[in-house]
Amino acid sequence: MNTKIRWAFALTACMTVGSALAQAPAQPAAPKPFQAGEPLSATNEAGKKMPMSSNVKVYGSFNFSESCTFDPARNMIVAMNAANPQNVTPNDGFVSLINPDGSVNTSKWIGATRDGLTLNHPLGSAISGNTLYAADIDTVRTFDLKTGLPGRAYPIPGATILNGIGVTKAGVIYVSNTRDPEVVYKITPDGQISDFVKGAPLALPNGVAIDTKGNVVVVNIMNNSVLTFDPQGKLLTTEHAAESGNDGLVVAEDGTKYVSSVRYGSVSKIRAGKATEVIATGIPSAASMCYDSKQKQLIIPLNPNNALAFIKLRK
Repeated sequence: MNTKIRWAFALTACMTVGSALAQAPAQPAAPKPFQAGEPLSATNEAGKKMPMSSNVKVYGSFNFSESCTFDPARNMIVAMNAANPQNVTPNDGFVSLINPDGSVNTSKWIGATRDGLTLNHPLGSAISGNTLYAADIDTVRTFDLKTGLPGRAYPIPGATILNGIGVTKAGVIYVSNTRDPEVVYKITPDGQISDFVKGAPLALPNGVAIDTKGNVVVVNIMNNSVLTFDPQGKLLTTEHAAESGNDGLVVAEDGTKYVSSVRYGSVSKIRAGKATEVIATGIPSAASMCYDSKQKQLIIPLNPNNALAFIKLRK
């Protein structure tokens, strides 16, 4: 074989191999493990990570915070952030850890990265045992309360906008669907999904909570009804907040109910046998609040205002 033929053969072989390599599908990168965010810190000039000093307070870290829940073990507020709409940024929800004075501990505890995480647009949240529950569009998602690690996901066929959520000590989930179909779903710990209550007296059901007797309490947006159902779905009582348009719901250990109106900005205090009392007004977009049992305060996310409101309760 002369030199020209050898060079032509070698060139053809290289082109063939290169073409084959170009056509071979790229191997997907190995998925990275979930990683929780850390408390606020910065790396100094010497390259050492420095925790934020105790004489510094940072406030904020919210992006359309819709709900919160209180973790007494860590004495922290767990704030859910729906963040950008799905048509703008898919899978953009995150969770912040907030100190009881409203300052920031961890800006993005869940959501520091998207590796191993799906949290699209979380609204309602609840804690039971060592588990954080989040209502995420059409799926209830769980997270380990200590590590933030994602756990189980419960997709609900037919759900359109899951909103308020309450969880019993036994891990039974009750979650409202605010738009059509107007329903409160029940999810058992083994994943069985059923309609707990559907239709009237629900009227755009929103906040859900579990009272000390294990009953399920629901508030509506379309009226001021505060509905208490037994675990079989039988309506036991109908109470009334001062205004309609309600979202947030807290049931205290003594049975007192606190209801926030996301439409009209008031917080109602409801006690059996007594007239409903308005304890706060003028709170813009007063969404799904939680109760801080250590500092004895209500915390209310303000949705598009990207803030939390605090109400100290009188002893």
